[in-house]
Amino acid sequence: MRLLAGLLALVFSFSAFCFSERAIEKKHLPREAVETISLIRKGGPFLHQRDGITFGNREKILPLRERGWYREYTVKTPGARDRGARRVIAGRDGTLYYTDDHYRSFKRVLE
Repeated sequence: MRLLAGLLALVFSFSAFCFSERAIEKKHLPREAVETISLIRKGGPFLHQRDGITFGNREKILPLRERGWYREYTVKTPGARDRGARRVIAGRDGTLYYTDDHYRSFKRVLE
């Protein structure tokens, strides 16, 4: 049990370390991402039917939280015929993450 608790603490601290180094100021995001964040803060209306669905964090790149903690929102991608690869992930506590490679990497958004 102690080993499991130690491993979990290590995972959480590693996760926090990764995001302290991988952050982006909102002003450096693409215009479309800033617009999506504005819609999130206002509660919509959103462009895509799937906006606001639970983000499962199956990749386990974001800090581990209970299911339902994270919601995902589409960031319009100019020229894309579908939703594209860009998303904003919003945590229940207001924390935001941006990905432009469909969940392969994330940057914490600093407002």
